[in-house]
Order: sequence, then structure tokens, then C-alpha cells
Amino acid sequence: MQKRVLFGGVALAIFLPFLFLGGLFFQLFVGVLAMIGVSELLKMKALEIFSFEGILAMLAAFVLTIPLENYLTFLPIDGSFSAFGLVIFLILAGTVLNTNRYSFEDAAFSIASSLYVGIGFQNLVNARISGLDKVFLALFIVWATDIGAYMIGRQFGQRKLMPAVSPNKTIEGSLGGILSAVVIAFIFMLFDKNVYAPHHFLVMLILVALFSIFAQFGDLVESSIKRHFGVKDSGKLIPGHGGILDRFDSMIFVFPIMHFFGLF
Repeated sequence: MQKRVLFGGVALAIFLPFLFLGGLFFQLFVGVLAMIGVSELLKMKALEIFSFEGILAMLAAFVLTIPLENYLTFLPIDGSFSAFGLVIFLILAGTVLNTNRYSFEDAAFSIASSLYVGIGFQNLVNARISGLDKVFLALFIVWATDIGAYMIGRQFGQRKLMPAVSPNKTIEGSLGGILSAVVIAFIFMLFDKNVYAPHHFLVMLILVALFSIFAQFGDLVESSIKRHFGVKDSGKLIPGHGGILDRFDSMIFVFPIMHFFGLF
């Protein structure tokens, strides 16, 4: 626990200055995180990271994360998706140029990995462009869900939530996580009424419960991926915490659903 707290604090001390700084520096930082996240998935499947296809997969997540049209004005409004599509075509070309070692299944995994990670981090960047409060709302929802689920589950957990995926999670813990997220968001929104625009306060509380459910699904999805490949953590970047995906799995799901409901 001491190791988790220490290195968790170090990771937060690195992340927060970039978050407060915003702009291009934050976007590049998040783009690098997305590339590391894709590399963790490639390692799970025993694909070479620094191969032609591995580099392209990481590049695909990077260009999807960065709002390229803001800097390369000749690009269309969906410049990031356009660039992402071009990189995907190059990944697929690898199945032709390297038929003996790189299959369509490998290419599909790389594409799915870059989209899964890239779309989550892209919406983190979009949330930051909209405002710091949007990012902190998402962070508080995720953190409250994790802490609430852990504490309530430890004290009152009886019925397993999805034992085949994550044997320690319980239904009681899941409900406790949702309740914790709603309470924390309620307090946060009392101080910042703009954070839930354009929704009504009560509607937003219902949405927060939905976001908390998505946060838990994000965690379960990554647990399922790790269980499939027989690994405990996605990586070893943060001692005591694992890799980038271990820390951002819930946020990868939460930021896109917040965007879907027009919060940024």
C-alpha cells in the first residue's frame, strides 16, 4: 500500500502540471500516453512494438488523440480521424508486404487497440479544451467509483458481480461505487454549476450514475483483456499500479460517454 500511495502520488504530480497547463503540451503528453497504452496491448498479444506495424499502431492512437485540424489548417474538420484512417490503411498494407509474419488478425488487433485507446484519450483532450472542470468531474467520478466500490465491497460485499472476469468485485461494491460517484458529483456541482450544462441538475445526477457504470465497465473490459492474455497488469510503468491502461481503463470509457451527452 505504501508503494502504491508513493508512486501514485508521483504519477499524479507528473500528470497534474500538464493538465493545468493545457494546450499543445498537454495534448502531446496525452498522445504519448495513448501510444504507451497501445504498446501495452501489443505486448500482451506478443506483437513486436518497434516493428513497422507496431509503430504504425502507436502512431494511429497518437494522431487520433491530437486535434490535428487545430494545427494543420489544410486538414478537414475531422482531421484526426482522416489521419487515423490513412495510418490504418498502412497497417493493413502490412498484411500484403509481410505475409509470412503479419496476418490480418494481427492487423485487426492493432487497429482495434489504437481505436480503443485513441478514442478515450481523444475525448480526454476534448474535455480539457472545453474546461478543467469537465476533466475534474470525470476524474472525481472515476476515483469515487473506485474507492466507493472497494470500501463498500470490502465491508458488505456478498454477491459476486462477474466472477469469471474479476472475482473480487461484488454487486454491493458496484452499487456503492455508483452511490459514491453520485454523492461526490453532487457536491462538486453545487460549487460549479457550469460543469453540468446543458443538463438540469437532477438529470445530471442520473447521468453521473450512468458514467459510474461505464467506469466500472471500462475496468472490467481491461480485466477481461488481461485475463484473456494471462497477465496481471497491462504494464510496469507505475510501480504498484501497473501500466497506463491499468490507470486509465475507466477514463477511456467515461470521457467518450460524457462527450456523447454533450458535456463538452
